[in-house]
Amino acid sequence: MRSSIAVIAALLALSAPLGAQAVPAGSAAPSVDTMKRLVKELSSDAFEGRAPGTAGEEKTLALLSAEFAKLGLKPGNNGSWFQDVPLVEITAKNVSPLIFRTGKGTVSAAYGPEMVIATYRTTQPHIEVKDSPVVFVGYGINAPEKGWNDYAGLDVRGKTVVILVNDPDYETAGLSGPFNGRAMTYYGRWTYKYEEAARQGAAAAIIVHDTVPAAYGWNVVQSSWTGAQHVADSADGNAGQSAAIGWIQKDKAAALFADSGLNLDQLMAAAKRPGFKAVPLPGATASVSFENDLRKHSSKNVVALLPGKTRPDEYVLYSAHWDHLGHCEAAPDGDDICNGAVDNATGTAALVALAQANVKAGPTDRSQVFLAVTGEESGLLGSAYYGDHPVFPLRQTVGGVNMDALSVAGLAKNVVVIGKGKSQLDAYLDRALAAQGRVASLEPTPEKGFYYRSDHFSFAKHGLPMLYFEGGQDLVKGGEAAGEAAAKDYEEHRYHGPKDEYDPNWDWAGVQADLKLYYDVGRALANTTEWPNWVEGDEFRAIRDKDRAGK
Repeated sequence: MRSSIAVIAALLALSAPLGAQAVPAGSAAPSVDTMKRLVKELSSDAFEGRAPGTAGEEKTLALLSAEFAKLGLKPGNNGSWFQDVPLVEITAKNVSPLIFRTGKGTVSAAYGPEMVIATYRTTQPHIEVKDSPVVFVGYGINAPEKGWNDYAGLDVRGKTVVILVNDPDYETAGLSGPFNGRAMTYYGRWTYKYEEAARQGAAAAIIVHDTVPAAYGWNVVQSSWTGAQHVADSADGNAGQSAAIGWIQKDKAAALFADSGLNLDQLMAAAKRPGFKAVPLPGATASVSFENDLRKHSSKNVVALLPGKTRPDEYVLYSAHWDHLGHCEAAPDGDDICNGAVDNATGTAALVALAQANVKAGPTDRSQVFLAVTGEESGLLGSAYYGDHPVFPLRQTVGGVNMDALSVAGLAKNVVVIGKGKSQLDAYLDRALAAQGRVASLEPTPEKGFYYRSDHFSFAKHGLPMLYFEGGQDLVKGGEAAGEAAAKDYEEHRYHGPKDEYDPNWDWAGVQADLKLYYDVGRALANTTEWPNWVEGDEFRAIRDKDRAGK
């Protein structure tokens, strides 16, 4: 296998204009020992799950700034290690059940096990939605360029909309269809559903949880949506947002529809077809109320700089989110700290290990920026803020890599590229992989929408090419079956839960190999004169072209 990969890589090197420089060998391989030490510390109970605005944040910021300073990096934000990110912490309390009154009676959903509810409004200590008419709006999509509008001819002001997660064609076997077939688009993300409901004037927006299209079980929703939530601050307190947003268990939604004389499964099937028309639930109303503890605070991104030696005003960006969920829904043993060891103490530690390796190897031609962002778990808040308020101009930023939840399942023959084929950064990764005798694979589960679930997306929206890949599932020990089993075990038993904890028995071989890929790609970008772009026709190409042209 190694020889054939090497031949392919050589042919690519002759034909591809980008990524043509040899991947630097270098003796400064990133340290796995550094990774182990930092992951263990960052995910310890002492850091209390690293929630923004807590003592866990303070400890995380102190640790990262001290590590970067020890390496000799420069504070990246005008002499400071930190960039303030204005947030509001909202903690719901005294949450009533979500009550639906229908012609037949009442359907009640309890907070936590059956529904979750929150708000984006940052100046309202009390939220009440009372006797709001209920409308099923299918997938809640308004996409003029696709000729699709689930809100067509509908006025939902003051009403509660019930929405399906993912895209209408998520069950398609291939990648062709009105919404990219099996591959989720941004229209399928829960964040978009609430954004569009707010634009339509809905009083409340409730997503029906279904494990397959959501890509995670109810346990993830419950642990993520209960407890303190963090929202980006704004001058108007997000007054234009729906008063209440949340999720409901599918069986409860089915009971509501049945009491309204409707069949949820039939309507879900109808919502997949073009021309679907929203369906008011006859006589049904929704009511819910809760109080909010509101606290404005500035969380922080950590910005460290390794200045370039010949073109210091050109930048390569490494990103990872340092935050996790803090205290969350307790496990059966009473453990209520979501430690976030894999997600994302691994990525945070990788930033330090990569900085350490680059310092050891010596400065590159371009400057390298190591950015640990806040608020990813709350909706990519820290990276979105950096994208809107970049410390280093994006038109002078070449691109970079994003790291989120490195695989500790062992060495894989492949890596999974999230958004493979979107940008010319793929050429850099292909060369680095060829040096290891490994390959890049498409996402095995594109319906899960990972492209829109980590911080690279915040930068992509501003036109900045960012490479994001995950550890592959074709493991050297056990093959694809072992890789799939490890991924399933993590998702079902640890992801966004109290058991995502450091384990001394982890297999670090995959982390070591993937770290070297990040190092090789980043260092090649930092030494080349090239400016890799999105491929022709990609959704972000025009943004990048305009930015680079200074328009």
